[in-house]
Amino acid sequence: MKPANEMELSEAIRGANGPLRIVGGGTRAIGPLDEAEVLETGALMGISLYEPGALTIVAGAGTPLTEVEAALAGGGQRLPFEVPDLRGLLGRDGASTIGGVVAANASGPRRIQAGACRDSLIGVRFVDGAGTIVKNGGRVMKNVTGYDLVKLMAGARGTLGVLTEVAFKVLPRPEVEATLTRDGLDPTAAVAAMSQALGSPFEVTGAAYLDGQVRLRIEGMAGSVAYRSGALVKLLGPAWDVAEAVRSAALWSEIRDVTPFVGKAGAVWRISIKPSDMPQVLVALTEAQTLCDWGGGLIWALVPDTNDAQAATLRACLAGLGGHATLVRASDSVYATTPAFHPEPAALAALSASLRAKFDPRGILNPGRMG
Repeated sequence: MKPANEMELSEAIRGANGPLRIVGGGTRAIGPLDEAEVLETGALMGISLYEPGALTIVAGAGTPLTEVEAALAGGGQRLPFEVPDLRGLLGRDGASTIGGVVAANASGPRRIQAGACRDSLIGVRFVDGAGTIVKNGGRVMKNVTGYDLVKLMAGARGTLGVLTEVAFKVLPRPEVEATLTRDGLDPTAAVAAMSQALGSPFEVTGAAYLDGQVRLRIEGMAGSVAYRSGALVKLLGPAWDVAEAVRSAALWSEIRDVTPFVGKAGAVWRISIKPSDMPQVLVALTEAQTLCDWGGGLIWALVPDTNDAQAATLRACLAGLGGHATLVRASDSVYATTPAFHPEPAALAALSASLRAKFDPRGILNPGRMG
């Protein structure tokens, strides 16, 4: 099914006799795909409002991400949260949609400064599992008492409703960027350096650790970036190099899109953890290649795609640290015994089930997607 508009989508969901698999661009789904009728949202596209002066954009959920980014670039602006492109990592083609970005709460290394996708999202329209059209927040104000649906829909992966329209607050594009790098640091030394940088007044917008190299990004007006880069080098000590412009951007696209793992065999974990706990998690992993988006509190790990892909060891480690791990890529045999998403504590699982029962009482929207 590929409804042409919101009303057709409502009718399609209301008339569904079984489970539906919601597909935008087909680039961000995680885990095995259950057998279900495919419901595509790609026809729900188009930018309905862009007001550069108000820093606001509203678009249909099926609008290609590239179209949204091009419109914003024309106004000298951008989505604040640095959307990752994981098609290479996940072996997907197709074009990412802005609704898929919201459904996955897809966010990159700039989270340390700008927050995640959900923090820039100001309004949503969606159709719930009963076929009801719901509006919440921002430009589409009609609140449903008791729920902040804007936040709930970001990261729900289509299990609470099918997005039809999203509204964002956007930000100006910075004039320049620069990245400080230093090689040869072990995890403990890297954490110390990144912690010192992020605790400084120099507005670091990215901090990462890959193959012994620490990367620290600064963005803004040219004079400010030059001053803050120099001040940060003085604070951290000698042996720091500075990459600018295209070289700096390339360093961060590598972190954002997890390109070091593209084309390499193995299962891939996305581990969310307090940045200070990074060394402890790295020690728990064996035979692993890791990439640490430290500013965003993420570790990406490439491990052997066998048995449970180290799920038991990793999740036991995280149990005492308060983090969680998502298996974003694995073979069918691993997925057959290992949940893609981190098991929820009993209280949270009950709350999640209650929300799904409220918004999708028949359990037809992406069933099992986040189980």
